[in-house]
This record gives sequence, C-alpha cells and structure tokens, in this order.
Amino acid sequence: MKKIFIAVTILLFLAQACKPVTPVPTAAPATAEPTVGATEVLPTESVVGLEALGGVACPDSDFTCVTLTVPLNHFDPQDERTMDVVFAVLPASGERKGMFVTATGGPGSAGLASADSYTAAFDPSIPEHFDIVFFDQRGVGQSGGLQCADAAVEFYSASWDADTPEAETALMEAARKFSADCVTEMGDPEILPYLGTAQAVEDLEAFRRAMGDEKFWLYGESYGTQYAQTYAAAHPDHLAGLVLDGTVDLTLSGLEFYREQSQAFNDVLILTLDACNDDEFCAESMGGGDAIAAYDTLAAQLEQSPLTFDFPLPSGQLAQREFTFSDVETVAADALYAETQRMIFLRALAVYSQTKDIVPLARLLYNALGLDPETLEAIPDPTYSDAVYYGVECRDYSYFNGSPEESAKAYLLAGDEMDSMPYFSSVFYGDLPCAFWPHANEDSTRPAPLTADGVPTLVLDAVADPATPFDNGASVFKRLSDGYLITQEGGPHIIFGRGVSCVDDLVTDFLVNDRTPSQRETTCEGAVVSDFVQPAPADAKQFSSLLDVFQSVDDEIYYLPEYYYWDMSTPTAVGCPFGGTLSFETIDAGDALTLDGCSFSRGFAMTGSGSNNYDEDSFTLEVDVSGLNDGSLTYIRDGDGTLHVSGTYGGEAVELAR
Repeated sequence: MKKIFIAVTILLFLAQACKPVTPVPTAAPATAEPTVGATEVLPTESVVGLEALGGVACPDSDFTCVTLTVPLNHFDPQDERTMDVVFAVLPASGERKGMFVTATGGPGSAGLASADSYTAAFDPSIPEHFDIVFFDQRGVGQSGGLQCADAAVEFYSASWDADTPEAETALMEAARKFSADCVTEMGDPEILPYLGTAQAVEDLEAFRRAMGDEKFWLYGESYGTQYAQTYAAAHPDHLAGLVLDGTVDLTLSGLEFYREQSQAFNDVLILTLDACNDDEFCAESMGGGDAIAAYDTLAAQLEQSPLTFDFPLPSGQLAQREFTFSDVETVAADALYAETQRMIFLRALAVYSQTKDIVPLARLLYNALGLDPETLEAIPDPTYSDAVYYGVECRDYSYFNGSPEESAKAYLLAGDEMDSMPYFSSVFYGDLPCAFWPHANEDSTRPAPLTADGVPTLVLDAVADPATPFDNGASVFKRLSDGYLITQEGGPHIIFGRGVSCVDDLVTDFLVNDRTPSQRETTCEGAVVSDFVQPAPADAKQFSSLLDVFQSVDDEIYYLPEYYYWDMSTPTAVGCPFGGTLSFETIDAGDALTLDGCSFSRGFAMTGSGSNNYDEDSFTLEVDVSGLNDGSLTYIRDGDGTLHVSGTYGGEAVELAR
C-alpha cells in the first residue's frame, strides 16, 4: 500500500483540503545539550521585536515572516555551519498575553501554508491576546524546500503487499530504490543528517529567545505532538501551557506504533462501513445494501487482477487506466482521516457497487497521490515534503541493526504477524525505507515518559482517529503531572478548530483565561461519518423534477474530489463523468465555474457558467442544457438553502422553487 496521507493545511470543515500526510512517531531528544548562541533579547512588544528581526510580509498572508539564522547542528559548538528557518507571526490585535505557537503535522508539512486558514478558525479572543506563530520546520517550504515528489509517487504506487517471499522482496527493492532516488532528487543536501526533531525543536527555542518571551503556549497536531513533547522534555521551563491534538506516545518504538496504527486503520474502516449500513440512504446506495460486502467484493476482485477503465480527462478525452488492490487501499486509508472524507469515499464505493464505474474512486486516488489526472505526473506540493518526512522519520527512529538488507529483512519479518489483519496490514511497512536511508538513526532508545511537571497540558483525541490511535493519547495523558483528556466520540484525526464547540471552547478557555477543564476527562459528541449525500443517478430519466436535477448537480460539483480538495488558487479543469468538462478558478467573491457539455447524469449536458459566492453562501448556474430535452436554465441556491430554477426547458417556461 502507498503511504497514508493526512490533510494538515486547510481545515476540513471549510470543505477544502491540501494533500494529506501521514503522522508517525518521532525521535527521542538528543542527550547532548544544545549550544546557545548570543541572541539579543528584544522588547516584549512584538511589533517592535519583529521589525528588529527584519520581519517582512509573508506572501499572500496577514502574517509577518521572520527568517532566523540558526546552527545547522545545535549540538556541536565547534560546527559553525548555519541555515535559515522561517517563522510567521501575527501580532496580537489587543492586549498581548504571549505567543501561541502551532507545530503542524507530517513530518514534512509547511506551517506557513496553514497559518491564515487555521487562525481564521480560532475563537477571536485567541488572536486578540496572543501573537499567533507558525513555522516551516527545517527543510520544509521556505526553510529549505526539499522535495522528492517523483520518487515518492513511484514508491507509493508500488504494491506494499508482503504476504509472500516474492512480495517481500519486491517491497524491499521498492523501498531501497525510493531511498536512493529521493535523496538524489533533493540533491543530497548537507542538512540531511540534521533533520531530526531534536534538532528542529532547538530552532523554536532560538526563536523564543529572539522574541524575548520567557514562556509561551505550544500546540502540536499529529507529528506536531511529537515535536511539542520533544520541546517540552528539552525546555519545560519555557512552556506556560501545552496542547497535544492527535497524540503519539513517544515511548513506543516505531514498530510498536505501526502495529497500533495498522489496527486503528483497520478498525476505523470497519466503523465507517458499519456507519453506512446504519444509514438508510447510504445502505440503499450500496448495490447489495451492505457497505462491508461492497468493499470486500471490490477488494477481492482487485486482488485477483486490476480493473481496466476509461478515465474522463480534463481535456475532454478518455484515457484507459488501471486500478489495483493497492489503489483501493490507498483511497480507503486516505479517506479515513475525517468524517466528510469518509462520506465522499462511501459515495464513490456506492457508485462502483451500483454501476461498476471505478472513476469516482480513481479521482480520489489521484488526489491522494498528488497526481495530475491528465498526465499522471506528480504535482509538486509546496505545502508538504515526502523528502523531509523520511528525513525526519529515519533520524528519529531506529529499525534494527546490521546491513541495510539485514535491517529490511528483520522489518519484514516483524510484519508477518500483521498479515492476518482483514484490512491495512500494509500500513505497518511505512518506515521500511529507513533501512536504506543515509544517516539513519542507529540508537533504539526511546524517551522517558513525559510528565511535564508544572506545565498544564490538554490531550485531545478522537475515538475514530486512524492515524494516531486513541490509546496513544490516553497513555500520554495518564503520565502527565497536570493533564486533561478531551475525547471526541467518532471524530476526525485532529479535533481542535474543526467547529466542535465542546472541544474549541475548552481549548480557548485554557489559553485565554488560564482555566483548565473542570474535570480530568471530558467526552464530546461526534460522528464517524458525515450525513450521506446520495450520488447522482447514471441516467437523468431517474430524476422527478428539474429541482432534483440541479440539487444533484450542486452536490456532485461540491463533492467532486478535484473541487473539494482544490487549493483554491490554481485554475483547474476536470473531465465530467458522462462527457464534457468543468473548470473553475478563484474570483474576488469566491469561485467562477465554466461548463462545456458537462454531464453528471446521462441525458443532461450543461454548457455555460456558474459561481460559488462565499460571502453570500450562494451557488448559481446559468446553462444551456441538452440531452433528454433542450433548454436554457438558471439555478440559484440562496444563502438560506432555498433552491430556484427558472428559464425554458423542452419548449416550456420553467419557474420552480423549494
């Protein structure tokens, strides 16, 4: 199976997301003490401090960017080499309480890319009283820009099955090739031995000193919880508060973590399919009325041989493609990170179960792998780096000793016990490239349990989190001197800032008012899957009215993977399911859409334009239609959800509302 991905840079409840990345465990703090350079302490007035640090406006952002020169190796005072790390700061709009720093997931995600969208989801009192700080970790984005997108796509597209000796050999060779190709593609930089988390947290410590704050508040999500715990262990006296969201237990070895993560992905897939069976509309949409049977039938077929299909290209042409067992696991795993992602996956599975059309699943595959649907070439993603993912991971964790081949074989042998799992046993092999990675860590020592004495800590977890299993967070919570566990039933991976007031209010109160929750453990309501939205019927004859047609078109556009996961900046075109094309681009008020013979159901082709107005929460289409009947129609969905269709259709005037 390919590497699992998680969305980390655009909030899912805003219905847009970037390429996801996989959270995995991070390293034990280094035993050596970092060298402390002579850093001038600046005035606590943050604006003055940012000016003194040479702050400039971050591109397309409300934040101010500060480039800080730090030691390449914080733990060797004789090493004079340096590198630049970029921090983004939004000064407090009111009375300043201090800094609230966010460590985003990955490893390999660019914090600067998510700074504005994440901040927009905070309660207004947080940016009023805190300087909001994000950063691009060393090697990522503006702090190095290391990438190996081509090598990653080839590796993630390989089969990760390891249930036969031949399959194990093929997977080992794929991991070996990826490690070599990735390092070559990024230029074998001198930073490679210094990408580990223990080095990276010292960059944040240098920034704290530069800003002149004695203490600050630190929030980590996913891999960011590993980063935050490593900082807390190294510099506990400089934290006023800690928030861990989607928490990883650092005391686990890499293999121990991957065993738990594989089981969690297995369990959350079952929860998702069961949730569909419990939903009348979702269950009815599955060909046999059973989502588990639908998935198992498709998986069994793909294990026998790939499916060949015609994919509608953004150019309007068709291309013959293949869809494999590894592909369906990639799609399913990528979907499990959040409630709406799960629902979109279920819609695609429903389409296949009804019509044997694999295209909706293929759309999700290309999005998960970051591929251009037209060419299947890797699309460089400035917000995430596979190169830094492994650069950090293989420095943070040790996998066996001996030659690379011996380490890889021992890793594969350890995975034999996972092969009997119903789903996602291949997740276990996520760090196999570390056997061949240059400068990989050889010390298997794990850090001591974090107690965070004197640092009140919130641990946030969701029951249906596949990437950082719930038991990880529960274990971390139990060891804390002053810990508080906030659990969301069901829920996504990462729960703060996702619009759940039970979670957000407790975190806001903790930050702004220094109030910890009234009880040590709090449970918040949640769901495994968002309300199911039925996919469009294959034939427009099945609609009972034009209002139903356009409501379906509205849904299909919104949940179209190329649109739902769009970066909201790059003009994009897609091939429509039954012919024609749809393109969209950003305008001042929202998005502008262009349709050219676009059909989401046979017999209803649309040519014209549309718009999605975010300010008014309205959606409009003005199209000429052809197929079952010809016509010229306008569709409007008002901000209050009222639907209107007007114009002419089949030679008759139309004026409908609902």
